[in-house]
Amino acid sequence: MSDQQSSTNTMRRPVMTPQQKRAQILLAACYLVAIVLGLVNGLWGSQFWQTAGQFISDIFIRLFRFIAIPIIAVSIISTLATISRSKESGKIFRHTIFYTLFTTVLAASLAAVLFVLYAPANVALTGTASQPEALANIQGQSYFSYIESVIPDNIIAPFLSANVLSVLIIAAAVGIAIAKLPADSKEQNLMITFFTALQSVLFTIVNWIIKILPIGIFGFFTVLAMQMATGVALGGLGVYLATVLTSNFVQMLVILPLILLIRGINPLRVAKGMLPALTVAFFSKSSAGTLPVTMSCAENNLNVRPSVSRFVLPICTTINMNGCAAFILITVVYLMQNAGVDISLGTLLIWIVIATIAAVGNAGVPMGCFFLSASLLASMNVPILLMGVILPFYAVIDAIETTLNVWSDSNVAVLVNHDLYD
Repeated sequence: MSDQQSSTNTMRRPVMTPQQKRAQILLAACYLVAIVLGLVNGLWGSQFWQTAGQFISDIFIRLFRFIAIPIIAVSIISTLATISRSKESGKIFRHTIFYTLFTTVLAASLAAVLFVLYAPANVALTGTASQPEALANIQGQSYFSYIESVIPDNIIAPFLSANVLSVLIIAAAVGIAIAKLPADSKEQNLMITFFTALQSVLFTIVNWIIKILPIGIFGFFTVLAMQMATGVALGGLGVYLATVLTSNFVQMLVILPLILLIRGINPLRVAKGMLPALTVAFFSKSSAGTLPVTMSCAENNLNVRPSVSRFVLPICTTINMNGCAAFILITVVYLMQNAGVDISLGTLLIWIVIATIAAVGNAGVPMGCFFLSASLLASMNVPILLMGVILPFYAVIDAIETTLNVWSDSNVAVLVNHDLYD
């Protein structure tokens, strides 16, 4: 017993080094300074510095557009291609994928419903880009016409036109095709190596952008403050944040426990057993960093078989992101609405699909969901100034999202173990 406790305590040690903690504190301080300087510059700065802030804002929007489509496509291809390399039971794999997609779709759908119910008001920004042509086309077509338009007839065109849904379709097809190649064949190994390496390159570029992001935040807040001086109302942002948080809490406290109950599993027992992992997830804001604790809790506290936990949980850490799906949908749809797009039922259905696939393909990039949402918006020419306003609140959102993701991962592991062995 003492050995088990010792092992568990070892796994519960902080997942961040002192150097990483200092880096996080420094980055948070840089964000705060950038926000303050941007507001001061936008309200009282000289014309030169305000023009400079506008220039910086435009540059960072271009950087988001530059990286958006490649990283989305490569992440999805790599995820779908490499997931097939496991030698574990096909039954475990199929059950894992089913519950992952099921819970992620539920999270995105719940987010869409709550967005309609809460109906956050627009932030009346002035001087922003006109409604994007690609989005305007959505409104001018029937739902089925738009579905037809996103089926690619050219492998290059969707990347050039930043047609996100078409890119997702191509990436999913390529990833599945690589997974279907003969296992460990020369061709499969070559393709997986290529896309994995390309993903690493893109993530390196992402990290570069994130390191200089405080400069971009200065630009965003400069432009926002200039517009606030003309009478911008920010009241709708509070409702937007309430929508995001409500979506996460309902998924965490209602939807997932109901799934457990339907399958004959006591959610309180599962929550009690996973409490150490959920605590680490909240404070670390890292599903991957929490993984050792998650596996320990599942095996030692909930009697999940190691063959299940050590297969399911690493996969779920990568692809099972309920909180990310909700955040992407609500954030993208809200900013589209602010850009003048009429949010119809068809638009919401399309973004349930996109948010689900994007969340599954999203990898463990710092501020992954925030960055992915901004990139999706920038790739469609939707003004993203409001992302700068959302950023200060994202630390809290990220902590709750990570907790939800780890809770969902735990649920999937328990459900798979129950289906196959109980």
